Amino acid sequence: MRTRAKICGLSRPEDIRAVASAGADAIGLVFYEPSPRNVSIEQACELLQHISPFITVTGLFVNADAEQVRRVLSQVPLDLLQFHGDEPEAFCRRFDRPYIKAIRVNAQTDISALAEHYHSARGLLLDTYVSGKPGGTGEVFDWGLIPSSLPLPVILAGGLNAANVAAAIRQVKPYAVDVSGGVEESKGIKSPAMIKEFMQEVQAVGKAEG
Repeated sequence: MRTRAKICGLSRPEDIRAVASAGADAIGLVFYEPSPRNVSIEQACELLQHISPFITVTGLFVNADAEQVRRVLSQVPLDLLQFHGDEPEAFCRRFDRPYIKAIRVNAQTDISALAEHYHSARGLLLDTYVSGKPGGTGEVFDWGLIPSSLPLPVILAGGLNAANVAAAIRQVKPYAVDVSGGVEESKGIKSPAMIKEFMQEVQAVGKAEG
């Protein structure tokens, strides 16, 4: 089974076009004001005028209240929600929309227990634990901490780029990989060339193992 790929933190129409051209499966729009990749509802609606068919549009939230999530959903046609904070399972599933739950991983993280707790999720996004940062750290965690068998699909994140994504896929065998900073020329500014190179590495693993 080929590994899917999501490019997160898009903020410009040219980013959307670069993702489609490179063959990624999903995009992520960040609705979290402290992030340099944050977009407003108006920006998101403008960006989605450039989206191609069959690309999954994901909205990322960090400890947002239910009113904020519903306000975004009422105006932005999101296919999938991504909760990247401390949201409980009951909160994540209350919006009648598929969701994935981000887990920040370190040696103390019980990934198996969290997979059971977030049983209603479509997948677990495993990211690097850095104190005080909900994500987008650009740092890799120890992939050996990931159990070989989990009840939910794994989306691997955390410090991925074109130089290490092939090794990550071979070791972890995730359902998907997720990248943001690893395809940026500067904070929040995506590079079409880096997106293309990242996707070529992802696709090359599938061809080699196919």
